Formats: sequence, C-alpha cells, structure tokens
Amino acid sequence: MNGLPISPFIASLPKVELHIHIEGTLRPALRWKLAQRNNIPIRFRDTEYKTYEELLASYSVIYNHRPELGGRKDVPTFLEAYFAGCEVLVTEDDFYDLAMDYFARCQEMRVRYVEPFFDIQAHTRRGIPAEAVLNGYLRAQHDGAAKYGVRSSWIFCFLRDEPVEDGEAAYKAVLPWAKGNGGHGLFHAVGLASNAYERPPSLFKAAFMRAKADGLHITTHCDFGQKDTHEHIRQAIFDIGIERIDHGLDVLDRDELVAGLVEKSIGLTLCPHAYHRRTATDVLFPKLRQLLDRGVQFCINSDDPVYMSDVWIDGNMEKAYHYGNLSKTEMIQLVRNAIDMCWADADIKTSIYVELDALDVE
Repeated sequence: MNGLPISPFIASLPKVELHIHIEGTLRPALRWKLAQRNNIPIRFRDTEYKTYEELLASYSVIYNHRPELGGRKDVPTFLEAYFAGCEVLVTEDDFYDLAMDYFARCQEMRVRYVEPFFDIQAHTRRGIPAEAVLNGYLRAQHDGAAKYGVRSSWIFCFLRDEPVEDGEAAYKAVLPWAKGNGGHGLFHAVGLASNAYERPPSLFKAAFMRAKADGLHITTHCDFGQKDTHEHIRQAIFDIGIERIDHGLDVLDRDELVAGLVEKSIGLTLCPHAYHRRTATDVLFPKLRQLLDRGVQFCINSDDPVYMSDVWIDGNMEKAYHYGNLSKTEMIQLVRNAIDMCWADADIKTSIYVELDALDVE
C-alpha cells in the first residue's frame, strides 16, 4: 500500500505542491539533529528515544486519525505525533533548517513551486516567539529559491481546534509578514488546519473575511471521512466563498456540492495516500476518475509525508497514476491543474507551463 516505485514518467514531471504542512516534513534525521542542538529529550507519551535508531523505528507505526470517531486507542493519534515532532523547533535557525530541508527534498522530486501551510500557535503556546518562526521561514523562502530553484509563497493557518479568538490574535501577529501592503511577503493566503471534529469553517468566517479584506487568498481543510464533512464543504462553498478546498473528496456524495465546485471554479488539493491508509484501493481510486468525469478541478499533493509512511508528492502522484489508471495525458492535466490553482505570480506559472509543455511523453 505504501511504497510504489516512482516511474521515470512521474519523476520527470515538474510539480507544484499546494497541500503540505511544513512541520509534517520534519524528517527523523533533522529532528534528531535539532534535539541534540537544543538539548531537548525526544519523548512521546511515556517513551524517551535515547538513540536515533529508536526514534527511526517509532515512525513505523500507523497513527490513529479518528479517535473521536471510535478509532483505536492503543496507537497514538496523528496529531499527537505531529505536535511531538514540533518540540525540537525552538530557534529561528531551527525553522529555517526545517524549511530548507524540505526545499532540498523538493529539488530531488522536481517540485518547482510550493505553498506550504504553517501556523504559529503550535509554537507560541510552547513559549517560542512568533518572530523566530516567521523569520526562519522568510529566510528559507529566499534561500530555497536561490539554492534549490524552489519558489514558494506560504499559507498561514488558524488551528481550528483552538479558540477562534486565539487564531484571530495569531493572525494580527503574523500580518506584517504577509504579501502586499508593505509586508515581508512570506505568505499570501490563510487556511484552516488541525482537528476538524465539530469545528466547522463557519466559526472562522469573520477571520476569513478579514484576511480577504487584507488582500489575501482563503482556503480551508474539509477532511475526508470526518464528521459533518458535507456541511463543512457546503459552508466553504456557499457561505464563506472559499477559493480552494483542501481534501474535500466527500463532495462526490452530494450532487449540489459537485455543482457548486464546478460553477464557482473551486479546486480540491487531494492527498491520495492520506486516504489510502484507511480506504480500500478499489473504493478510493475510482473517485479520481469520477471527479475528472464530472469536471471537478483537483491536483495531487502529499499532506504530512514524514508521518504518512514517507510518501511524498511523487509517491502520491504515482499512486494516482497506478491505482487510478490515469493516462499520462491525464496526469499532465493534474499538474496543469495545480499550476492553474496556485496563487503564484504569472512569471512563475508561465515557467512551469513551458517546462510541462516541453515534456516528451511518448
């Protein structure tokens, strides 16, 4: 289920990543390095990993993504593991190194442009200054483009399972790092991440409207298989006027939601491997064909690859190609969708279109 060899065709495609949480790219080697640098023990629940080998072995677990819906209690939740990884991120250099390590991985996979999700709440609640997070990522934004040829514009996320007012305060703190109006240019959009259970997008409508008034794009997670996900998607499309939906695969259950996406040209940022871990192959992958047939725009992404069996964007694309029985032409169209859906400047889009058009796919 997890590892398909990356075919030469998938490897050759220029790629655009629109659904990636930067903390979900923290590879074990860098986590260990940062722990040593900051003299922080690596602990998870009642276990301390005293060697790198012990830490590495811990990533073999399949995390429980739906404990609130009756999932297994004898394995850790994904969010527990995700936030435990964040504990080693302390200084501006740590956040810089995290992003640069991801950009190096992007170069290996021919990822040309990315819009990483980030937040500050997971770090400021640990006593980390917001400036350390933001300036580390800002430096990496510039250096990642110069060193690896990977250009980026980021997406600030509210943590939806935290109080709305905390998210609004976080937004005010990060606004000087936004693109436009004399800001530093780190991010150009806001999103909604973390646990969606009984936390609908409508709770953050005022925050989204504030961001839109500030000239920023808006997107939101509508998790696959989550409680009330159809209502979350409906709110995103019809009540908030969201521009993109992250995940959102459950639209196929409701004709009116599909029609809303198509009518309003709202694309989905899908992460097939994230769903494949708890959905049968013959149930999941035909959905990609159904979306294509119904005119829904979507692209392929990786979500949190380090905590998802080390399956990155190329592995997710390979799964779509292999299990979805998509043609080379259709896979190229999915890359084109990602370029169309991204909020990059025109010159960045044009350069990736040119590279894509030059591919020999015979």
